[in-house]
Amino acid sequence: MAGLFDLTGRVAVVTGGNGGIGLGMAEALAGAGCAVSIWGRDADKNRRALERLALTGAPVAAETCDVADPDAVQRSFDATLARFGRVDGMFANAGVAGGGRRSFLEREPAEWRQTFAVNLDGVVASFQVAARHMAERAGAGDAFGRLVATSSVASLLGAARNEHYGATKGALNAMVRALAVELARYGITANAILPGWIESDMTAGLMANEKFVTFNLPRIPARRFGRPEDFGGIAVYLMSGASSYQTGQVVVIDGGYTVA
Repeated sequence: MAGLFDLTGRVAVVTGGNGGIGLGMAEALAGAGCAVSIWGRDADKNRRALERLALTGAPVAAETCDVADPDAVQRSFDATLARFGRVDGMFANAGVAGGGRRSFLEREPAEWRQTFAVNLDGVVASFQVAARHMAERAGAGDAFGRLVATSSVASLLGAARNEHYGATKGALNAMVRALAVELARYGITANAILPGWIESDMTAGLMANEKFVTFNLPRIPARRFGRPEDFGGIAVYLMSGASSYQTGQVVVIDGGYTVA
């Protein structure tokens, strides 16, 4: 069974892979033998993450990329192809929290546009360049591809004062279902991961709020918030041959928060 999860010879991109959930997934993928390219906006943060990933012994690289810029996405993808020769998996993980938890009645249009530009449009651009490459390979007899979006349980629950963020994630859920049907002929699967509350740079402010922790932690049967490394296993599974018949799914990973 060990061979089923051996990713030697595979290549994956993890956007937002220089920290948080993205780095947790990238590290697990590299640990399973996958070559990994992390994309992030902060070159220094990319460098530090790359040093950590290099300890796995897998081939690793980093591209400075803002996924809200389709041209930057294309350049980063071209650079990744030039380095590794192929891309088998696109983990579209980069995202923003939404610019502040304020009332919907006070939400500025600019906040909506920026959140959608990264959380939805950035995933569309990343998936599109990867899927074109994967479909082309399938036409040459090499049918294999993995598209994985980082969504959120905010797409399922009422995310009060964060409706713009939840809306982007709900759109991702719908998109992977559609892509699963459209791209199956190329051997490409499309799935979404839905994290619950995670300890990361993005949530550091909330985690420091005693009222937030007091209210939310008892609602999680696991009695702890998630950690980036909790997403390594699902990343390896969705990248591997073990998930070849699983597509169009939204996979909740939240320690039991949504069923408490």
